[in-house]
Amino acid sequence: MSSDPQDPRVPAAPTPLVAAAGMTFVQGLLVTLGAVVELFSLDRERVVLGLTTTLFFAAYGLTLVACAWGMRQVRPWSRGPVLLAQLVWLGLAWNLRETWPLSVALVVTAAVVLAGLLHPRSIDALETARAEREG
Repeated sequence: MSSDPQDPRVPAAPTPLVAAAGMTFVQGLLVTLGAVVELFSLDRERVVLGLTTTLFFAAYGLTLVACAWGMRQVRPWSRGPVLLAQLVWLGLAWNLRETWPLSVALVVTAAVVLAGLLHPRSIDALETARAEREG
């Protein structure tokens, strides 16, 4: 199958999926920025914890960025990791509910991504792309 975006066999990304991809990209950038902040805040007493936290956030953020690209390119593999990531964001929002501005921001971003990703046009585009790539 051609990777040409003008290939008529590959559906164009519908608007809800593009919106979800954009918000996922922003989430990925913010998590990656968190990894950089963590790296520069290392101290001698917690080097191992700081490095593993940095690596975790870097991997998580870069995975979100890659999935955002995949969603924009209507790649079905990107759906699962992004759905799981939004559940993590919602759980984090619940745990941070006493810091309500941050909690609300997390809920809103997760809701935008979930709404875009679970929109019928997005599901149809991803399923059509899966069928085209398999068949």
